[in-house]
Amino acid sequence: MKSLLHCLVIRGLRDGELIHGDNFNLFAAMSALEIMDPKMDSGIVCRYYSIDEAIENGVAPIPISPDSTIDVQCTIDIMDHLLACKAAWHKGHSLAQTVFSCIYLLRLDRTVSHALLHSYCRVIRATCKAVVSVVSDARTHEEEDPFTMTYGLPLNSDGDEKCLSMLNAVEETISRQLCACKATSSKRRVSEDLEPLQSNPNLEEGFCKALLCRLCFRKNFFHVLACMKRPQGRGLELVRKHIASCMLELESILKSAEFLRSCFGESCEDDIDNKTTASGHEPIGFDSMLNSRLSAPTPPRAIKILSWKKAVEYFVKLLYDFDVICSYLLDPHLESLLRFAVQFQKSQPDLVARSHLQLLLVLDGKLYGRDPIFAVIIKAAALPEATKNHDIQNNEYIVQLGQLVMNLIKILCANVAWQRRKLGKILQDWHVIYVQLELAFRNEFGEVSSSSNDENICMKIFQHILLWVEEQTYWIACRFLTLGLELELYSVSEYCMVYWYTYAVLIKLAEKTHLKVAVSYDTDACCFEE
Repeated sequence: MKSLLHCLVIRGLRDGELIHGDNFNLFAAMSALEIMDPKMDSGIVCRYYSIDEAIENGVAPIPISPDSTIDVQCTIDIMDHLLACKAAWHKGHSLAQTVFSCIYLLRLDRTVSHALLHSYCRVIRATCKAVVSVVSDARTHEEEDPFTMTYGLPLNSDGDEKCLSMLNAVEETISRQLCACKATSSKRRVSEDLEPLQSNPNLEEGFCKALLCRLCFRKNFFHVLACMKRPQGRGLELVRKHIASCMLELESILKSAEFLRSCFGESCEDDIDNKTTASGHEPIGFDSMLNSRLSAPTPPRAIKILSWKKAVEYFVKLLYDFDVICSYLLDPHLESLLRFAVQFQKSQPDLVARSHLQLLLVLDGKLYGRDPIFAVIIKAAALPEATKNHDIQNNEYIVQLGQLVMNLIKILCANVAWQRRKLGKILQDWHVIYVQLELAFRNEFGEVSSSSNDENICMKIFQHILLWVEEQTYWIACRFLTLGLELELYSVSEYCMVYWYTYAVLIKLAEKTHLKVAVSYDTDACCFEE
C-alpha cells in the first residue's frame, strides 16, 4: 500500500503541490505536534515521568554518597550548578527549567538529614521568592513574562524565615572544623570531639574553605536582597557592606576551583569553561526536562545553562549594579534622578537590578517613598518651596501630571527596547496634558489683569508648570531619538533626518530651559504668601 501510494504521488504531484485531505490541510500540518521530534515533543527527551520515579532511580540520593569525601564534593557541585541555574533564571529562562530543575529543591523535606544541603537549598528558595516578589511589585516583568511564573513549584513554604539561622548553624560548624584542622597537635586534643567534615585529612582544609565561601556568599546575598527592599533607602548603607562581603566571597569561590579540580587527580581543563561546576564534574540531582512533563506551562525545549564562570561573572555584574544604585544620594531634584536613570542604563543592568531601582525611586505614589510628586514637580519647575502645599495640587490635570511623572520614572527603569516603545506613547500623553493645562489656565484666569493675591499665585504656578511640561516633553523626545541610535534602529540613509530632528529638539529644549531659569529669577523677586 505504501509503495503504491508512493508511486501515485510521484506520478500525480508536480513541484510545489501538496496532498490535501478533507480533515487535514496545510495549516493543520504546520500546527501539528511532531511526535518524536526533540524540539516539539517534550516527552521524547524526558527520562522520568515523575519526581518519585526519578528519586527511585537514584537521581537525587540522600545521603549523596556513603563516602563522606565524595558526599562533600558532590554537595559543592550542587551548589555551583544552582548558582549557574540562578544566573540563567535571572537572564530570562523559566524557573522550572533552571533553579527548580534540582530535585532536592522539589522534595526539600528529604534533605533534612543532610544539614548542609538542606540549609543551602532553603536559602536558595527564599532568595528566589524575594526576587520574584520584587520583580512582581515593580511590574517590569512584561518584558520577560516567564520570569515570575512559578508553574506550581514549591516556592512558598513555611519555615523559610528560619533559613538564615539554619545556614548560620552549618556555617559555624564548618568554621570550627576549619579551625580544628588548622590547629596544632596540642590544641587539636580540645577538638577531638568535633567530627571532621570528611574522611581525608589532607583535603579537610580545602573543602572547609570551599564550602564556607559558598555559604557566606549565599548568606550575604540574601541580606543584600532583604536590605534593598527597605523603604525610603534606609538599608542602602548596609547593602553596600554586604555587597563588599559578597565580592570577597566570589573571589574565594573562584580561587577554590583549582583545589576542587585537583581533588581526584582528574583534568578537565579542555572544557572547564563550559562546565557548570568548579570541579568540572556533572552535578547530581538535576533534571532540566522533568518539570516539562509535570507542568503544562513549562517550555518544552531544553535550555543551555550558563557555565559556572559566566555565572560568577554575572553575579559580580549584578552586585556592581546594586552598588551603583546604593551610591545614589536620593536627590529630590527630578532632573538629577532622570540623569542617573539614563546613565545607569548604559551599563545594561538586568531585570533584577532595574526592578530594585524602580522600587527605590517610586514607592506608594511618592518619590523614594517619602516626597510627594507635587513637591517634586514644584522643585523641577523652579517654583519656591512655599508653593508645595498649595491647593492647586488637587486640580485634576495636576494630578494627571503627577501620574505621568511617575510613569516616566518607571519607564526609564525598563530595558531600553521596551523603554523606547513606551516613550513614543507617553510623548503624546505629555503633549495632551500640556494642552489640557493650558486650556484650564485660560478658562480659570482668562485675560483678567486685576486679581487677588491668591489668584496671582495660582497663575504663576500654572505658568511655571506649563513651561516645565513643555521642557520635559522635549527631553522625552530627545531621549526617544537617542535610544533609536543606541539600538541601531535607523538605516544609514535616515541619519541625516534623525540628526536634524535631534538638533531641532535640543535647540527647543535649551530655549525652554533658559526661559524657565529666567522666569524663576523673576518669580523669586516676588513674595509668595498664602
